[in-house]
Amino acid sequence: MRNPLRSEAEAFRFLIAVIVGALVIIGAAYVNTWLGVAAAVLAAVGGIAWWLKQEPVPGAADPPRRITSETPDGVHRVLVVANETVGGEALLSTIERVARPGTELLVVAPAMPSQVRHWASDVDGARAEAENRLQASVSRLEATGLEVRGEIGDDDPLVAIADALRTFGADEIVISTHPAGRSHWLEQDLIGKAEARFALPITHVVVDLAAEHSAAPRA
Repeated sequence: MRNPLRSEAEAFRFLIAVIVGALVIIGAAYVNTWLGVAAAVLAAVGGIAWWLKQEPVPGAADPPRRITSETPDGVHRVLVVANETVGGEALLSTIERVARPGTELLVVAPAMPSQVRHWASDVDGARAEAENRLQASVSRLEATGLEVRGEIGDDDPLVAIADALRTFGADEIVISTHPAGRSHWLEQDLIGKAEARFALPITHVVVDLAAEHSAAPRA
């Protein structure tokens, strides 16, 4: 049986739904015992219906098609996907290494708010922070003479990559993450999922911002 909780966000929403449902049942039972029983039965039926809806019907759908992209002849394009690590030295060094004269770069920073911010609907704040980091990285890369532009993508990095490939196209993808143990993307196996979904070379860059900051010379 497939786990219907396909992401951390879905698991968080499911937990909230369970808590709200429990509070409703307790409140109904406080008013009347049979009303509480009815609320519990309705919650159970709703939960079972949701679970069955998430289960795939055998043979009903084929695996998603691998996504590729095309670029004009003579043009080399690199799609860079990074969130908090978008300005990391390791990422910038990798970009300078894979780029060549005439390379076009698109840096996509998914605006991915924390669960607390998501619950508080502070999406605008997360987007503003992402835009600030993105602009700093784009300015740094432009200073090297590369043709680069940046944009904020969907908070799901796989969706952000697919969206970018529809308009930009790319010859290769560079994905930047925090080190293992500190990266939600690695916990969700983003690299493996991206390699399975996108028929393009993918370079994974690990950026340890704490180590970079501690190694930076002090004024």
